[in-house]
Amino acid sequence: MKKRTAAVICGAMALVAAVVCVFAAHRDKPVVSPEPVTAQTVLVIDAGHGGEDGGAVSASGVPESNINLAIAQKTQLLLAFVGQVTIMTREGEEAIYSPDAQTLREKKVSDLSNRVKLVNETAGSILLSIHQNSLPSSPETHGAQVFWNPQPGAEDWANCVQQALNSAVNYGSGKNAKQIDDSIYLMKNICSPGILVECGFLSSPAEAELLQTDDHQRRLSAAIVSGYLQCRTEKRS
Repeated sequence: MKKRTAAVICGAMALVAAVVCVFAAHRDKPVVSPEPVTAQTVLVIDAGHGGEDGGAVSASGVPESNINLAIAQKTQLLLAFVGQVTIMTREGEEAIYSPDAQTLREKKVSDLSNRVKLVNETAGSILLSIHQNSLPSSPETHGAQVFWNPQPGAEDWANCVQQALNSAVNYGSGKNAKQIDDSIYLMKNICSPGILVECGFLSSPAEAELLQTDDHQRRLSAAIVSGYLQCRTEKRS
């Protein structure tokens, strides 16, 4: 138990150190300790897919669902250190479909509906959805990109996170945040600001390997949290 606790503390400290470095790297102003985040905002962290729905799959057969969960868990841990109240749409490998869903299609529809319900029924919620991208026709394409829904504040938040990701992981492959397509059910149906982060391309063999490593997942989490803190700082100034 002591060894496990020590490992958790060490992991958290590594995440905190990472976010401080990323936060410093993409700011023009001197770094200051962020003000405590109030409990009025509840950040819902959504690890995309889960269970029988693995999402995108790498050439070696690795599904995105577990990678999404690992990054979401690291992000939640780091946000807890800055006092941000969070909720996870799923905390384990399984999806969150209702018991009466039987077929895979029914389970996916029920799962998405339950995620939307969770966000919309949480007072003061904003949504961070974690995913992995795939473009098999272009295995050289790589990098993390942020998409925002058309709710007030989402675009600014997305731009801050994208800037942090460009500094932290998109080496030589800077991207721009974009408004998400209205066919994405979760982002279309929530009533609060939301961003979806495609953390990388599983269709890129090199990036697929990176995305499975603890260090790269920490860098992604640190950048996501850094961008969130940057957005909050800009709104206060």
